[in-house]
Amino acid sequence: MNALTVALALLAATGNGAASVLQRRAAVDQKDEDTHHPPAGPPLRRAVRRLLGLLRRRYWLAGFAAMVLAAAFQAGALTVGELSVVQPLLASELLFTLLLGSLVFRHRPDVITWLSFLMLAVGLGLFMGAAAPTGGSATSDVSHWLPVGACLLAAVAVLGVVAHSVHGTPRATVLGAITAVGFACTAALIKEVTGRLSDGESAVFTSGYLYATGAVGLLSFLMLQATLRAGTLAASQPALTLGDALVSVVLGWALFGEKVSLGGHPLAGVLGVCLIAGGTTGLARSPAVHGEWDTAPDGGARRASSSLRRALRLRMRGPARPSRGRRRGRARRRGRR
Repeated sequence: MNALTVALALLAATGNGAASVLQRRAAVDQKDEDTHHPPAGPPLRRAVRRLLGLLRRRYWLAGFAAMVLAAAFQAGALTVGELSVVQPLLASELLFTLLLGSLVFRHRPDVITWLSFLMLAVGLGLFMGAAAPTGGSATSDVSHWLPVGACLLAAVAVLGVVAHSVHGTPRATVLGAITAVGFACTAALIKEVTGRLSDGESAVFTSGYLYATGAVGLLSFLMLQATLRAGTLAASQPALTLGDALVSVVLGWALFGEKVSLGGHPLAGVLGVCLIAGGTTGLARSPAVHGEWDTAPDGGARRASSSLRRALRLRMRGPARPSRGRRRGRARRRGRR
């Protein structure tokens, strides 16, 4: 684990955290507008309209720019480091999400959420440090990709059925897990493409891995938008980040022959697992998961409070008095009768 790999991975984690927070803010604003003005038409048309509407929101555009930078840093880290090293370092994205989310939404998460995210990040770091992933080749073979791809598709299908049957916070968590599988697969494909750069441009453009990277990355990106709309960051982000790291470790072993061993530091590995379990349990009980830490920006709160104040003023004034013209019209009608 060299310093360049760590630095690039941490920069990628910062970009991913910023992208999640900014695009979540755009999704919240759009969802608030849809509540007051529900879109019409079939579901597919509404989904396309929402996606096109996001392209005009500055928060979403800023989040997309952060995602592009994060992808560039991640590609650089995967070029000089192992997949099972880079992806777990992205667990620091959890802490960056809280920090940046506090600034964007101007709400501070509760203490339980802070501690839970910290336990998850430190626990995963300890576990991966104890696992000490090493070795591995720069590229894989098609005979390895086919069964691995089939297993990933089966896992996504099962999670999709579960996501369709639940709502609210559980749905955001399951969608986060699906997005995690997509991002881990995208990272593995990026490593495959960068590993073939030394063979020349023809090897990159004729192998098909480059196009698979674009397709899987686009689907993962669309799934991320659905995840951010489904629930709070506290519900989706841990499943997304931890799932990405764990699936990447498995892909590094199955595709690139990266070795993982817990024999050297068993206590650190056990402590890491305990911290992950404790952070997951604490997060399940956190008010931020079911509350409004990142669902009620100050702009929306100000609009709601101003509407409430107007309603209270009208109620205190009593029923509205008719205008002078209306009173004269009523008097004339009475005279005719």
